Amino acid sequence: MVTQYYTASSLDGFIATDDNSLAWLLKQDIDMEGPMAYPAFGAEKGALVMGATTYEWIVTNHETWDYTSPTWVFTHRELPAKNGGGDVRFTQDDVRAVHAEITEVADGRNIWLVGGGDLVGQFADAGLLDEVWVQYAPVTLGSGAPLLPRALDLELLEVAQNRAFMCGRYRVVR
Repeated sequence: MVTQYYTASSLDGFIATDDNSLAWLLKQDIDMEGPMAYPAFGAEKGALVMGATTYEWIVTNHETWDYTSPTWVFTHRELPAKNGGGDVRFTQDDVRAVHAEITEVADGRNIWLVGGGDLVGQFADAGLLDEVWVQYAPVTLGSGAPLLPRALDLELLEVAQNRAFMCGRYRVVR
């Protein structure tokens, strides 16, 4: 079981625009059955973690909640209800305390840190981030939500091209 940050990024290191849009990402060419694509990655997860902004974007832009794994949403504000099934748990607790619960519920499967560079940074600060998977899209945004606003040393484990994306999997060096 590993805790993994799996995300897409612009070449200049942003995961969303200043207004939290992912329109730049959704128009990119990727093979969902190709190397390092989400379906194979997602098959290994036992739980998800996301920040409030990521949760709100999903609820606003998708008709139903498509995640079947238990999901923890870190937030300090009221959030809209999701549509559809799924086990969503809201928390304001420290990532260390919640990670222990997430690990237990994941039952030996991987934990996916979905989005929120700062939230992922909190997991990294606590020594709880094991891997970073980044699919780099052939676009620059100039500004926006940074990929990971922390200084980390990473070891490259795997690299692949998936159509327009340059994909990398890294181990966090402790």
